[in-house]
Order: sequence, then structure tokens, then C-alpha cells
Amino acid sequence: MSSHLVTNIGELLTNDPTLGDESMVGRLTNAAIVIDDGVVAWVGSAAKAPSCDIADDVMGAAVLPGYVDSHTHLVFAGERSDEFEARMAGRRYDGGGIRRTVAATTAASRDTLLASTRQRLAALRRGGVTTVEMKSGYALTVDGEARLVSIATELADEVTFLGAHVVPEEYATDREGYVALVAGPMMAACDAAAWVDVFCDEGAFSVDEARHILTAAKHANKQLRLHGNQLGETGGVGLAVEMGCASVDHCTHVGDAELALLGASSTVATLLPSAEFSTKSPYPDAQRFLDAGVTVALATDCNPGTSYVTSMGFVIALAVREMGMTVDQAAWSATMGGARALRRSDVGHLGVGARGDVVVVDAPRVAHVAYRPGSDLVAKVIHSGHRASAT
Repeated sequence: MSSHLVTNIGELLTNDPTLGDESMVGRLTNAAIVIDDGVVAWVGSAAKAPSCDIADDVMGAAVLPGYVDSHTHLVFAGERSDEFEARMAGRRYDGGGIRRTVAATTAASRDTLLASTRQRLAALRRGGVTTVEMKSGYALTVDGEARLVSIATELADEVTFLGAHVVPEEYATDREGYVALVAGPMMAACDAAAWVDVFCDEGAFSVDEARHILTAAKHANKQLRLHGNQLGETGGVGLAVEMGCASVDHCTHVGDAELALLGASSTVATLLPSAEFSTKSPYPDAQRFLDAGVTVALATDCNPGTSYVTSMGFVIALAVREMGMTVDQAAWSATMGGARALRRSDVGHLGVGARGDVVVVDAPRVAHVAYRPGSDLVAKVIHSGHRASAT
């Protein structure tokens, strides 16, 4: 492959403090970066940039690492806009609409699911997401979950088995039987997924049920993550720390004791502000997490019921406006934070040796992403050395 120089960068966020201003985002100005064979080979002053086969002069634009979206539910059929309207009119979100998506997804063909998932993925890519996680969870049968994992495996960087999304109606009087199915035959059928997730919350799975499934996943050599504390202080955060989960996602309601547990652990808190936006729920105070020493990630939670969002820029704007993050904190959490939530060291930053995933912003500073919410500010995405223009 040819070497690729991106130069005349007005503001470069590397997320490597040794390369820039020693802040969390490792900021450089009047900078350049070289990508060789899909990997960052050099970072420094534009005045000292080496010659390369390809040169992109970005004319003073800002550049940051490709976004890492560590929490999505992209493989689904159907839509639930009526639920959104009802919530805007005052109805509380209770998780019950998941079964509607299960019915629609089960009825859809594989080709239909592939095509619609590709469309949503393309929207994320245009918005600067270069690493994406996808979950199953909209089938709740052995064969159905295996089909969703298979589709996700074709498209995603990281794939998660979420058979423990909700208990299907046919198991309403046999929860123990469904937990055993998820932890046994269903998980085995979804072995292509590296990750296992559980929705541990009101109306979904209890702490004990989630622990049983996560323990089985550990024995199967799977990596663990958890939906927790979206609907209340229901113990999911504590369980995630206990089980050594890479991340606990949502964290809308977290008490001081659980926050202290998180801060003393390696478990990432993945905050999903577009879910709060779509459900009219209170936003978590991100500074409270950061002050407690918690590593924070931001993700879209793209799904048909509670966060039909394919813009990481919008997520960053919400995090700054509604959760009290600085722009630097939000940009770091949408890149390096997501990488930490996926236990990836090759993405989320632009240090030498990282994957060459670059987002060029059509503005002189990254702050414009939050400053101008709703604007299409991604001018170009360079994905592992392959240029893809955002249109």
C-alpha cells in the first residue's frame, strides 16, 4: 500500500499526551500525520512532514481519531416511532417495546436484515465511526440469535451476543428455563460472537440471573459487558465490577457506593445520552463519574426503540450540553473511551502504530462538533489507510 500524508491540520487530537500538549487529547496545532499500510507511521509538525505517495492538504481543518461506537443494536427490522411520540407526550419508558422489534426482526429475511443493517452502518461511517460493535438480541431463540450474530459478524468490528435482552413471552412463567437456554444452547450457537451482554435492569434480568449467564460466558472464554442501571439503581453496576466486565452501559442511575466501585475498577462506564434524549430520562452527570476516577465512553446505542441515532457528533453535543463534559472529554470518550470499552489498544488514538483511522472535520477546531449540533461536519474519513469521502 502507498504512504498517505494528511497535512496542514489546524488542530489534531491524537489522544496521546506524549505527542501533543500533554492534555488527555494530546493536542497538536499546524500538524501532519502519515499513514503507511493502514497504520500511523509518523505524527508531528506539518513543517517537518516527510514526503509520501499521497498527500491530503486539509487546509487548516481539525482532525481526530475515528470514532469508536462501542454500543449499537444495528441488526433489526421494523420501527417504533409511535413509542417515541408517546414518550414525548409523557409515557415512561419501561423496555416493553423490545418484543415488537423481536417480532418484526423474526419475520424479516436475512437479505432484508443485511440491507437495512448496511444502511445504518453506512450512516455511522459517514459520520466518522470507524470501529463499531453490534449486538444480537432481537430474536430470543437459538436459531434466530445465531442468524443475527452471523449477520453482525459480516459487518461489525466487534460482535456481542445479547440473547439476554428480555424474557420472551413464551417463557413468562419459566424464567429459569430461559436463563438456562441463554447460558447453554443459545450461547453455544452464537459462538462467533466474542462478547456476551445481559440487560440487567427492571423488567429485564435480575442480578442473579445476569450473574448466571455471565458466569457461563466466562467459562466459554467470552468477554463480558452489561447493560446496567438504565431504569433504576438495580445492581447492574456492582455486578459488572464483580464479574470484571469490560463495560457497563447506560449508568443513568448510579449511587455513590456503586460509583466508588466503578472508580476502583477497570470497568468502563459507557454513557448513552441519545437514549436519555429519546426516552426523556434524566441525563447522568458525567463529571461525577470522571471525578470518581471512572473511565467514560460515549456511544450511540443505535436501536429502533430508544435511540435511533447514527450520529456520534450528536452524541458528543449532548454529552457537552446535557452531561457537563468538556469538548475534550467528550471527544476522548467517543474515541479512546470506546476503545477501552472494547479492550482495544489499536484504535481510538493516533499514536504511532495505531490503526490509521482519521476523521477530518470541516471546521478549524473539534469544538465545532458540539458547537454546531446537527451540522454535517465530517469532511472526510480515512479508514485504515483507505480514503472514503463523506457525502
